Amino acid sequence: MTAPLSRQIRAAHDEHGLTVYQAYPAPIAEAALEAGTFVAPFKRERMTWIKPSFRWMMYRSGWGTKPGQERVLAVRISREGFEWALAHACLSHYDRDHHASAEAWKAELAASPVRIQWDPERATDLEPLPHRAIQIGLSGEAVDRYVDEWILGLTDVTDLAHEAHALVRAGQPAAADAKIPVETPYHLPGGLAARIAATTTA
Repeated sequence: MTAPLSRQIRAAHDEHGLTVYQAYPAPIAEAALEAGTFVAPFKRERMTWIKPSFRWMMYRSGWGTKPGQERVLAVRISREGFEWALAHACLSHYDRDHHASAEAWKAELAASPVRIQWDPERATDLEPLPHRAIQIGLSGEAVDRYVDEWILGLTDVTDLAHEAHALVRAGQPAAADAKIPVETPYHLPGGLAARIAATTTA
């Protein structure tokens, strides 16, 4: 049997907070940058997905070129907020190794305002790597907390995305790597790793 890919949160972080990424159309991004948090036309009633992996965000947004994802934002959030999200999270898919039963998973899913997905991490050329990166979906109370409490600052990194992409297309992935923020393992306190089915290996 093939061993499951390891699941470890890696992020640009320090003792106060960490950086997650989102990509939006210009009207949402510009309003958020001006306000310092997400405001209309951002819709709180929709689930919003945050990603600590810059490269995974580049994969998802096509380096900030896909329709509706033309502006890439680096969102610095508090560690307290991030860990609250993980403590109130549920895996987005049933995992027989993690849940007692499908019914137990469904009940947890219905009660949780946060979804967790583990997808293959991406190299700088966006090819899949042999470990997984986390995506965190926020809804309901979690979105309100994110917008009103957790955000420490927002930065437009669209130009960085385009510069790194140009280097990759020019056959210079090492030069692109030098521009991309360094992401290191994020230590999960207490039972958070077990709750989100993270592993301790890289």
